[in-house]
Amino acid sequence: MTERFVPIPGSERTAAPKARAAGPLDGAMPIEATVMLRRRASVPRDLIVGPDTISQPELAQRYGADPTDVALVREVLSRHGLEVTDVDMAARSAKVTGSVDEMSAAFGTQLTRTASPDPIGGAPVEHRHREGPLHVPAELDGVVVAVLGLDDRPQARPHLRHARARGRQISYKPSELATVYRFPEGTDGTGQTLAIIELGGGFAQSELDTYFRSLDLPKMPKVTAVKVGTAHNVPGGDPDGADGEVLLDIEVAGALAPGAEQKVYFAHNTDRGFVQAVSQAVHATPTPAALSISWGAPEIFWTEQARAVFDEALADAAALGVTVCVAAGDNGSGDGVDDGKPHTDFPASSPHALACGGTRLDADPRTGRIRSEQVWGGTDGGATGGGVSEAFRLPSWQDAAGVPHNGGGPGRGVPDVSGVADPATGYEVLVDGRPSVIGGTSAVAPLWAALTCRLVEALGRPLGMLHPLLYAGATPGHTSPGFREITTGTNGDFSAAPGWNACTGLGVPVGTELLASLRELTPH
Repeated sequence: MTERFVPIPGSERTAAPKARAAGPLDGAMPIEATVMLRRRASVPRDLIVGPDTISQPELAQRYGADPTDVALVREVLSRHGLEVTDVDMAARSAKVTGSVDEMSAAFGTQLTRTASPDPIGGAPVEHRHREGPLHVPAELDGVVVAVLGLDDRPQARPHLRHARARGRQISYKPSELATVYRFPEGTDGTGQTLAIIELGGGFAQSELDTYFRSLDLPKMPKVTAVKVGTAHNVPGGDPDGADGEVLLDIEVAGALAPGAEQKVYFAHNTDRGFVQAVSQAVHATPTPAALSISWGAPEIFWTEQARAVFDEALADAAALGVTVCVAAGDNGSGDGVDDGKPHTDFPASSPHALACGGTRLDADPRTGRIRSEQVWGGTDGGATGGGVSEAFRLPSWQDAAGVPHNGGGPGRGVPDVSGVADPATGYEVLVDGRPSVIGGTSAVAPLWAALTCRLVEALGRPLGMLHPLLYAGATPGHTSPGFREITTGTNGDFSAAPGWNACTGLGVPVGTELLASLRELTPH
């Protein structure tokens, strides 16, 4: 009797942009994939939006994978020559190994060897490639919700921009922005863990020591590299490559929250690696107060299954009390898609992510006095990402914020918050021995992660999903307490205006006022 297969919903994949054949793929070559399983039960909305949180053991027990499902997956896939070599019950993931031919047969696809441009430098990268949907044996219908890693094309790009010499106007030591944005005094993130996701590159501790000493910080930040799968900290010696992203993230976070312990998770730049890294970070012990993500890609460049399981990992983060800060993108309202239409970047567009947009800032670095601040757009070839999601519906906490409807109805508005991102008014950092000025919304994610650590320190409790608290006072034309709204500038299809807007969200932080507002909204 022929075994019946069913498609995995949302697994359809289109061809990689500018892909070309790169020779034969050895069918006997061993490869790995991640099989994602359904939850035992849906995580209650009240637990995701907070303020209550759940412990890691409770999350795994109540909402993780069901042991019966794991046993069924082992049994069914073993009939196809595949082996389940590792299972994470909390993250609902199973690592599966087998040959190219065995994997192709078990999941109803054809894998080829292909080359496509690397999203960082544009050089051709060889990888496995597939098109169309994946399938599973009918016994696993609904049990398996995603299979990641069969196609290991590069998934995301870093959202940073180097300043051009002729365009540079002013630059800031990251520590100076604590004064500009009035981070709460008497806090430095002590007692908190700040996690960072990186999909390439690396850092040298000696360089961090040199940089942080130059800032005369009250403490020297502690930074630890963490492997995800076979990926690890590999400084490339190229300031214009992935090292620029890694060092920008670490140096901004360390300068603004020197008391927080940083854990930097290095993963492969694939949908599988990205999801693995986020799951590993949010389920780590101790649970981080904040997670900073400066990588992403347009929503349409993700499969629905990958977006869904990534979003569920961010929901886990919220339930555990982790605030996830994500760069909104550096290519304006079109997000770098050449179809003339507006697009939002994922994972920033997830309703469980704090999407971080960008501004152009003119301020006195010593006193913090702000002369002007507007939308980052139209300079140095970049602009803040922002718009209305086509993948996620309008969340309840944005109902009253004035998010415009896109063609498909009300969608999640991006970004939520902002900070300086224009490289012409960028961040002074040290990358592979070279003093540099870098901008991009990449810098805003660690800025907000550092602020979150300081807020958590002051409040004495995790904040998790901040959105319902941040949007509590927002109405069309009026922002919330704790923010200074940005009312001038454009990112292409959208323009700034009073209140929430699709360029800078609620605005930039006024840290002391934000702390006071949070204390009032979450009294203990």
